[in-house]
Amino acid sequence: MPNSTPADQEFLEYLVKSLVDHPEDVKVDRKVDEMGVLLSLHVNAQDMGQVVGRQGATAKSIRSLLKIVGVKNNARVNLKIEEPEGSTRPPHAERPRPEDGIQEN
Repeated sequence: MPNSTPADQEFLEYLVKSLVDHPEDVKVDRKVDEMGVLLSLHVNAQDMGQVVGRQGATAKSIRSLLKIVGVKNNARVNLKIEEPEGSTRPPHAERPRPEDGIQEN
């Protein structure tokens, strides 16, 4: 590839920009450590639903495709979807869990 962007990061940017309504707000940060490659995805708050999908189906599919790209490049690739600024969703630890008998709206 002519530029120096790693294949996994470039693939994720291309894929997500094709899905969202605000492609100019898509940003991918790449970090390599002993666990492998961590790609952190930042999108516009209005695009979160499109990236995650119903019951997380789109996010799971994106992760599966990234694993294939990682295998091809001999790397373990993980995806973290960052919560956008101004989100009304509470942090993960504060959300009610289904096993507590409380339903989220």
